Amino acid sequence: MAEVEKIRNIALMGHGGCGKTSLAEAIAYHCKVTTRIGRVDDGTTICDSDQDERERKISIGASLLSCPWRDYKINLIDTPGYADFFGEVVGALRVVDSTVLILSASSGVEVGTEKVWDQTQQYSLPSIIFVNKMDKENANFRNSLNLSRERLSPKVTPIQIPIGEGSSFKGIVDLLKNKAYTYSPGKVKEGDIPDELKEEAGNLREKLVESIAESNDALLERYLESGSLSEEEIREGLKKAIAARSVIPLLCGSALKDVGIELLLDIVGDSLPSPVNRGEIGGINPKNEEEEKRVPDESESFSCLVFKTKVEPHVGQMNFFRVYSGKVSSGEEVYNTISQNRERMGQLVIVQGREQKKVSEVRAGDMAIALKLKHTNTGDTLCSPSRPIILEPPKFPEPIISLALKPSSKKDQERLSTALGELVSEDPTLNWHMEHEFGEAIISGMGELHLEILIERLKKKFGVEVVLGKPRIAYRETIRAKVKAQGKYKKQTGGRGQYGDCRIEIEPLELGKGFEFVNDIFGGALPAKYIPSVEKGVKEAIVSGVLAGYPVVDVKVTLYDGSFHEVDSSDIAFKIAGSLAFKKAVQEAKPVLLEPVMNVEVLAPEEYMGDLNGDLNSRRGRIMGIEAKGRNQIIKAQVPLSEMYKYATSLKSITHGQGAYSMKFSHYEEVPLRIAQEIITQLKKKEE
Repeated sequence: MAEVEKIRNIALMGHGGCGKTSLAEAIAYHCKVTTRIGRVDDGTTICDSDQDERERKISIGASLLSCPWRDYKINLIDTPGYADFFGEVVGALRVVDSTVLILSASSGVEVGTEKVWDQTQQYSLPSIIFVNKMDKENANFRNSLNLSRERLSPKVTPIQIPIGEGSSFKGIVDLLKNKAYTYSPGKVKEGDIPDELKEEAGNLREKLVESIAESNDALLERYLESGSLSEEEIREGLKKAIAARSVIPLLCGSALKDVGIELLLDIVGDSLPSPVNRGEIGGINPKNEEEEKRVPDESESFSCLVFKTKVEPHVGQMNFFRVYSGKVSSGEEVYNTISQNRERMGQLVIVQGREQKKVSEVRAGDMAIALKLKHTNTGDTLCSPSRPIILEPPKFPEPIISLALKPSSKKDQERLSTALGELVSEDPTLNWHMEHEFGEAIISGMGELHLEILIERLKKKFGVEVVLGKPRIAYRETIRAKVKAQGKYKKQTGGRGQYGDCRIEIEPLELGKGFEFVNDIFGGALPAKYIPSVEKGVKEAIVSGVLAGYPVVDVKVTLYDGSFHEVDSSDIAFKIAGSLAFKKAVQEAKPVLLEPVMNVEVLAPEEYMGDLNGDLNSRRGRIMGIEAKGRNQIIKAQVPLSEMYKYATSLKSITHGQGAYSMKFSHYEEVPLRIAQEIITQLKKKEE
């Protein structure tokens, strides 16, 4: 079992298609956890193990691999690159100590690259950059370097340069070792730097040493005095500079051609921080709500954070976790400070290739998977019952697109909520709720592909068939005038009859005030026992308005008069009378339709502001303001919810995938007359 100083927790991240999974495959091969390098196109990689991933040839979920390299243990999390699965990236970045950002040599810095890079900055994670696919057509290392400095950080510093590019790519110059490595199938040869690259390599090495020296006052002083640093000073200085994020090393290679992988692993082991280097972690003591610190030492009280949950057939629930302090053994009792339940740790496993290897305990700094926990989900803290703590969970993005689901049959209906509950427990960026007003389930996710895969899993994994639709908008109705009306219910069919008579006045209330009922009966016009029946009748009538059958809101109803019959009056008669009076009054009180309006924030580069503003205006949106955020701008607007359907798709089209948005409910607002008439007409057609 590796000592905590020898553990490296890293995430591979980047834009979709840059080669993260291929790199993970090559790393696993060199670490001897697999005997062959699988290919994404063939569906043979160890990280993309789900059927959905193999069929689509993309990563959908984050995968954890335990890779021994020399005397290091590398816990590697391969993350998806598509924006629809960004929640998997967020979960991984919360628990790693550093990242490897992967670029495609032919594309350089892309939209997804910047998005995941911004997330690493939020967690202050040290990073290195690997320029992959140097063997591909149009590969351009220098362009990738320039784009990285321009769009990511000016601190990006090459520690390698390629020997050739595209079809002529044959090796790597290591600026730290001042050596060249040339590759042929299954072989690597160390030698001198080619003559044509000596000058460039010399200049870049000098700049590298300067950058390392500038990150440390003592080193800088020594460098200024002697004009150079020893090899040991350069190695140690680079490690400290990476940890301080004052140098971001740039490497290169080809995962598919197996070029540069061992050099990358050497940098991961020798230069990236261990859990000890990252230091203590803070949390909240749930007993007194005060902050506490935990150090990454196995003698400390146990604490860990669950960053991913997966449910596998024949295995059950799998909780992926990182231990921040202490140690935990299989069968040990722990406390979940979020669900406030005690759990007995089930079987503990680590993943090596396609195998799950059982382990008896997991120590500080390490990662593993716990099987069959009963009360634990993603974001939960597990800890020693005698010393509880709550660690900060990942901040997952809010879902941005919704669909309505209707079960295809009664059998499907019975299983739908169970199936959705399990899928949501695996993916915190999914949520669902039952829209009781319309009797349909609303599922929300990060994009169309995200929801498409969810529907497929409902069918394949649970055998649930659903019909998809556009979510119905929860319109409301209200009034604009004060009106008096009488509701009279009289029925005589032989024997005892029914009689109830009430007079009410209705008037509009301020926006958001809801419903108010006032009893203004004087002089015994109505017995007190019938007043609640009138109110009940009004409340039942409020549920379905006169325009389009939506609930009536923001209205005050005053009961001021009525009459009764000593024998024939009853509670049911006055309830019916109250309902009749309210419906009659609303029809004469200038009823209007209200729609939900959302506060919308759109983040995108400045060059798209004109098109985005125009698009929001075409959706009846009001621009409330625009703020700068780095190289991006944030548009703040208020837009009717009915106009935001599939906005994620439009935003992606306008900004070429560089935009993001969020929205929250703001208030209800009157629908313009023409649009209200269209809505009412469409509803009546459906009813017919």
